[in-house]
Amino acid sequence: MKEISLHILDIAENSVNVGADKISIEINENLKKDELLFIISDNGKGMDSHTIAQIHDPFVTSRTTRNIGLGIPFLKAAAESCNGFLRIESKPNYGTTLTTKFQYNHIDRMPLGDISSTILNLMIGYAEINWIFKYHKNDRTFVLDDKVIKDTLIDVPLSEPVVINYLKNLINDGIASVQEK
Repeated sequence: MKEISLHILDIAENSVNVGADKISIEINENLKKDELLFIISDNGKGMDSHTIAQIHDPFVTSRTTRNIGLGIPFLKAAAESCNGFLRIESKPNYGTTLTTKFQYNHIDRMPLGDISSTILNLMIGYAEINWIFKYHKNDRTFVLDDKVIKDTLIDVPLSEPVVINYLKNLINDGIASVQEK
């Protein structure tokens, strides 16, 4: 994958596939510390220490459609090649947190990519999940908890064109407000 947003999409979909109904995606661009950090937390089925130890092996996957899982190994290699790390903390029946850090200005760091579309697609594609998106840049923060929107809309699905447009603008404007100097 050539963009961090695609890795985020892959990991978030894995969280959905293991039964999570609440997923938090947090991105922190800290130019002062020269780091890009993202954290994905879920309340899915979690993993034991044996599974966590194996997750970096591309020939170990929970998917039933194929026997190779390259997402985590590629992401880990990309982070480490940019003076960063990938860390997974998990507890069975409580969920998983994946933290990935990159040196922000490292020449080999892949771009963040279209994070707005990634978040929007996750919210619409998995409307039964409570998505919490937090975007930080230096000392500014944008937070979107789709539960508030769903509670307001009641029976109007997120897939309605007017709602999609609203969400798209909300996410784009929120990210833009954080990126302003």
